[in-house]
Amino acid sequence: MIAGHFGFAAAVKAKAPRAPLWALMLASVWMDVIFVPLFAAGIEPIEKVAGTRGGYGEGIIHADYTHSLVGALVIAVTFGLVCAIWWRRSVAVVLAAVVFSHWLLDLPMHRADMPLLPGNAGTLPLLGFGLWRSAVASALLELALVLGGTFLYARAAAKVARTPEDAKRARTLTFALAGAGLVTLALNLAGQ
Repeated sequence: MIAGHFGFAAAVKAKAPRAPLWALMLASVWMDVIFVPLFAAGIEPIEKVAGTRGGYGEGIIHADYTHSLVGALVIAVTFGLVCAIWWRRSVAVVLAAVVFSHWLLDLPMHRADMPLLPGNAGTLPLLGFGLWRSAVASALLELALVLGGTFLYARAAAKVARTPEDAKRARTLTFALAGAGLVTLALNLAGQ
């Protein structure tokens, strides 16, 4: 879902022009950035679904801390508070919301592997609608996020371009966003 998160960040940039695009992109995957060392340490493992090769969406992700509902809220608020050191409060709130959007965008994709409480405390029901069970459906949703976010970004960037150089930079970045999103999605589908 990485490409979809980036597509969403591009769409947010269209509505929150003061937020730096790089910070929006980072915010959109911040939960996964924290997940990586926990995964490497064996704290948040990925279990291959039986009968699959473990590719795109073919895993049960035991991200019981980073991808729990409460964990996602704590990570988002902390990210926003740190961002408030450098940017105005409105930008920090947008960035915190983008961090939390990761959990919301993961919800339809994940199999039922997202806990409500960190560490799955209380063994409450796990959430996730399992769209990853269909690589085609999940890839189409992700593609829609990439293309929709890129389109919204391009439209907003064109509106604020003051010079031909600004317009050229906006077009270049738009193509880079679309290209990076499509390559990322293709790599995900190829199991990379």
